[in-house]
Amino acid sequence: MRPCGLSKTQRIALGGLEAVPDLSGALFIPALSTLIVADLHLEKASSLARRGAHLPPYDTRATLTQLGQVLAGCKPERLIFLGDSFHDGAAGERIAPADVAALAALTAGREVIWIAGNHDPAPPLLTGGQVAQSLAIGAVVLRHEPTALVAEQYEIAGHLHPAAAITQRGRRLRCKCFIANAHRLLLPAFGSFTGGLDVMSAPIAALYPARDYAVWMLGAAEIYRFTAARLG
Repeated sequence: MRPCGLSKTQRIALGGLEAVPDLSGALFIPALSTLIVADLHLEKASSLARRGAHLPPYDTRATLTQLGQVLAGCKPERLIFLGDSFHDGAAGERIAPADVAALAALTAGREVIWIAGNHDPAPPLLTGGQVAQSLAIGAVVLRHEPTALVAEQYEIAGHLHPAAAITQRGRRLRCKCFIANAHRLLLPAFGSFTGGLDVMSAPIAALYPARDYAVWMLGAAEIYRFTAARLG
C-alpha cells in the first residue's frame, strides 16, 4: 500500500478545474467534492492465479483499504472510478464477499460513477452506482483511454499507468506520477498490484509531442512537481 494524504502544496489546473493530488494517486476536486481514482484492477491476482501464477490473493483488500483511507481524508460526495476498476470481466464473480461488503461501505451515501475501461467494459455493479463511457465535468471530459484532442478540449484519463524518473545526486529515482499539460491529465494507477509506464515511452510521449508537460511524482511523504526537461 502507498501512503495517503492530500498534497498541502501541489495543485493541478485543467480546463477551469483545480485539483489536489493525493499521495495514493487519487485526485480530489474540492469545489465539486469529487474524488477520482483510476486503474484499481481489482482481482488481478486471482486472474493471474487462474493462469497458473500462484500469488497472494490480497490485492483487492489492500486496494480497498487504501481507498478507504483516502475517502476518510477528503470525504467526497462523489466518487468516480476512471476505468479498469476490475481486472477482467469475471472479477465480480471471484471477489470475496468480505471485499464486496468493504466496497459497499466505501460507496454508501455517495454518488458513484464507474467509467468503463478496456479491462472492464461492463463493470459489475456489485454495490450500485452508474456506468458511463465518459463523463463531462464542465469543460473537462473524464474517460478511461486518452483520445486525440483539438483546441479547447480537455480530458482526464487513466489507462497508461504513468511513472517518471529523475536523477538527483547521482541516484535515479522512479515513481508513479500524474502527468499533465494545459489540456490533458493522466492519473497514475491506484491499484496495489499495478505498475507504471515511463512517461518518456512511446504511448505516453505521443500524447505530449511538444513535451510541454509537468509530472507530479508520488514520493513517500510529499508530491514533487518536475517539468519534462528534468526527466531522464
